[in-house]
This record gives sequence, structure tokens and C-alpha cells, in this order.
Amino acid sequence: MKKLRARMDESILVCVYFGPNGERLIRRGCKLANMLDCPLYVLTVDSNSIENISADKTAYIEQWKEIAEEHGAEDFIIRDNEKRPAGKVIAEVARELDITQIILGQSPQTRWEEIKKGSFVNMLLREITFVDFHIVSIDRSVEDDENLFDSGTRAYLVKKEDGHYISFDYNDDVLFEGIFYKETGTDFNNGVFKFVRDNKTCQLHVTDDKITEPTSIHKAIKEEEL
Repeated sequence: MKKLRARMDESILVCVYFGPNGERLIRRGCKLANMLDCPLYVLTVDSNSIENISADKTAYIEQWKEIAEEHGAEDFIIRDNEKRPAGKVIAEVARELDITQIILGQSPQTRWEEIKKGSFVNMLLREITFVDFHIVSIDRSVEDDENLFDSGTRAYLVKKEDGHYISFDYNDDVLFEGIFYKETGTDFNNGVFKFVRDNKTCQLHVTDDKITEPTSIHKAIKEEEL
């Protein structure tokens, strides 16, 4: 993942939060890091613990990690269970890593929104006075349409003769307890099931209660549990 860099006096931090705009920001950071031949870091901050991050965002995180690795990023940083404002966390990471340039996205704000909520960028400028900022305009309507799943429901992964299923009742066949996120707009139990194994969050696709990706099952569960 890492490679030797010619310049260490510059370092770039890309901050991503949610939605397809994250990929655009990371690619922008990769391009700049390659031009400057300097280290690149990617950061995402979430108020939820890693096992409770939404299914939507978990899918994006996996995608972001792959892109970062493909382009030789130094590290993909997840600051979960954060109760502090995101700006405080970004500032802390920037200081720890000696960041000189930060790339982040911002939706266009109306004047009234800025008066009520304040400008996130202005707040960051007060927190971090030692870096250059690259602000990328993002499409808020895209992010608003990204709620693909309902709120999570406690569920269990069980093994049956013809495969693995989710169940909402605990029984002796339970392999893992987790959270099921049902797709919006469907009466069937289609969606994703998330559970934690060895401090790593695993995500499996579900169609009509059944796990539809045997390969993912093998990756997530030890052979003796199959």
C-alpha cells in the first residue's frame, strides 16, 4: 500500500463523510499527491461505533479503502464513536500527521443556513491555521438520495441445510448476532446483515432472508463454523 515518497515536507489529508462524492474527493487527493509525490491519508469521522455505522456508509467505506489502497495512500483512518465535532477531530489528525493540505467537500449553503449553522469551512479555518484547504463543491441532492436502507433491526445469522439465513429469533443454530438493514420500499427481507468478528465488521447481502453470496460467507466465517 505504501511507497517511498520524494517529498516529506508536504502531506495531504482527504476527509470523506458519506455518499458517492467521497470517491471523487479521494481521487482528487490521489491526483494531487502524485503531482507533489507526497504522502496521502484518508479520514472519515462518525459519531457511531464501527459496528453501528449504517449499512450505506459501511459499503462506501469499503469502496473508499479500495481506492485509497490502489493509489498508494499511507493510511485509511476511521475515527468512530466520536462525540466531538468533526472539525475538532480533523484538526487533531492533521496535527498528528503533520498535514499541510486538506481536501474536503461542501454542499452549497444558503445564506440562512450559514447564519443558523455557521460555515463548516470557517470553523475549520479557526481550528487549523497551518494548512491549505482545497474545497470541492459537492451535490447535496445526491447525498440526500443515498438513504437506501431502513433503520437497523437486531437479527441473527443461522445455518440451514440449503444455506445461511437471517433470523429475528434466537435459537441453537445461531452463528452470529448482528444488525439487519432492510432495503427501503420493499416488503421482502432484502438488504444487508452486519456483524462483528475479530474486531472487524462483516457485511453480507440478503435476499428474502437468505445470504446470497457464499464467497462472502467463507471470508467472514471460519471453515469449521460452516
